[in-house]
Amino acid sequence: MKLFKTPFNMYIFILSFTGVLTTVYFMDQLTYSTSEWVRILSLTGSILLLSHYHILLPPKGNSLSMDSSIYLASLFLFGLDFTLFILVLSASIFALSQRKVVWWKHLFNFSIYSLMLVSANYIFIFTGGTIGNVHLTNLVPYISSLSIYFLANVILIGIYFLLMATESLTSVLHGIIKETIATYVSTLLLSLVLVILISSQKNFGLFLFITISFLLSQAFKQHFELYKEMSEKANKDYLTGLNNHGYFKELFEKEISIARESGQPLSIALLDLDDFKKYNDLYGHIQGDQLLRDFGLVLLNESGVKDYTVARYGGEEFSILMPNTDETEAYQFLNDVRKKVNDTYIKGVEALPYGCLSFSAGVAQWQNDTYNISELLNKADEAMYFAKAQGKNLVQIYQTQLKSLDDSQSFEKQLEEAEQQLKIFLSKDIYTYRHSKRVFQYAVDFARKLELADHERKLFTLGALVHDIGKLEIPRDVINKKGKLDPHEWEMVKKHVIWGKEIISTNKELEELIPLVELHHERYDGKGYPYGLQGENIPKLARLLCIVDSFDAMTTERPYQKTKSFEEAIQELRVCAGNQFDAMYVEPFIEMIEERYFLKIDKELAAQQN
Repeated sequence: MKLFKTPFNMYIFILSFTGVLTTVYFMDQLTYSTSEWVRILSLTGSILLLSHYHILLPPKGNSLSMDSSIYLASLFLFGLDFTLFILVLSASIFALSQRKVVWWKHLFNFSIYSLMLVSANYIFIFTGGTIGNVHLTNLVPYISSLSIYFLANVILIGIYFLLMATESLTSVLHGIIKETIATYVSTLLLSLVLVILISSQKNFGLFLFITISFLLSQAFKQHFELYKEMSEKANKDYLTGLNNHGYFKELFEKEISIARESGQPLSIALLDLDDFKKYNDLYGHIQGDQLLRDFGLVLLNESGVKDYTVARYGGEEFSILMPNTDETEAYQFLNDVRKKVNDTYIKGVEALPYGCLSFSAGVAQWQNDTYNISELLNKADEAMYFAKAQGKNLVQIYQTQLKSLDDSQSFEKQLEEAEQQLKIFLSKDIYTYRHSKRVFQYAVDFARKLELADHERKLFTLGALVHDIGKLEIPRDVINKKGKLDPHEWEMVKKHVIWGKEIISTNKELEELIPLVELHHERYDGKGYPYGLQGENIPKLARLLCIVDSFDAMTTERPYQKTKSFEEAIQELRVCAGNQFDAMYVEPFIEMIEERYFLKIDKELAAQQN
């Protein structure tokens, strides 16, 4: 049968069948007195009313529906069969009023409520609760009942989302618990309030509860609308109405997390209006602002078709976040937008060099070894400026050869500055100075062995030179201590990667070195520090530096570690390949050591013997 084709359909059928069967089995009484019918209709009407008037809770718009409070209060006061009858009546009326919703969803929702109420009833009685008698001095039955009510909801709904294959089990359960636990605690308190009101004031108590609930829902609705309005103002650019820079980065972080978990591509584009300053100078800032608004509207309309996110990044710069899109698709999309912008007439653009409105754009795609959003934005930014340098009105995909760091003079200048910083170690820690120089030389040879692109080679070697710069912040007595470090001293030494990041961050020209400085002690198996990153979540150059740094540490005399021979260190690298080190690069490094250093050592030994 088609109904049982998937586990999801099977689950819906089994749960619905179980819920209906359970309701029929436990709903013993079907005839009620006039006073009981008044109570039934009052409670049913209250449930339907409160199902419509939720209490909206900022910031995400979660809602607190108080129908569960009425069901639980009815359960505590009038018993399971009475409450199940109210459930059947209210669910039937609700289904008839919401006929646009497919029938199985009504049945599924009804069955979940039924199973939750049956579970809560049994726990209530098992823990000493008595139906109809209010004993609030003993809260154990009430708390236990609500706990199982909540737990049943988490399990049943969690399985539903899991079988829909939209999220992992962990994320489903985490999301449900995080988003609903406060709601269910509120539900318990409200159900106890209702129990007290009904037991003391009968139907008037119920009326009072409904009135207060309705007023609360209206007050919270106004509060939530105000919150939404203020949030939108805080997240929007006042001039163009697009997302602003800060909110765009928040969304970017979320999309990075999704891409990392799902493996789906993610691209980012930065766009800069060509010759905007000239337009402003010709026509003034008011017309210039209108140009920004018009351009932003074009971007918003074109991106809306693809469900991309657009923001004003600053000044005449804009950004587009393109989930589930690789760099080739992003390039094609932006080229189409560029042509559309060229063909869109806006007052005064005929005075611009191209005789039309144009922009230059850079595209970068997220990769597994991308360090953070700043790295990706920098790549898009560099590609954009390359497009401008090529004559403007172009879209450029980021490529390592586009880097400005490829300028040899720039690299030599940065290398000289790094060497000057490193010499500070001479007065404090001669070991770290010499270690950094050796790691630098290994990195030069290793980069040649791997045939790294120019930009990667220069980043790698420069990062190798300054990777331990953070040790400047460690007290001299700890740095030069003989023997094993105490636990608190070791924790201090581990912080050198964070301190190094802070030092490097003060120089904007060196900010691309941050991943090497901060992450060269991360391990491939996720057991490193400072963040416990794993596998290809560690940037490639940091994985390479981990091998180089460890090899030199093993083969050089240290106060708290015995020196290994080259042969012993090579054996250690092979043992730890796939655990501490990326196995892909261990053998090439060993080959480089054997090719470039063993021969030199043999010659030195032969000279000494002669």
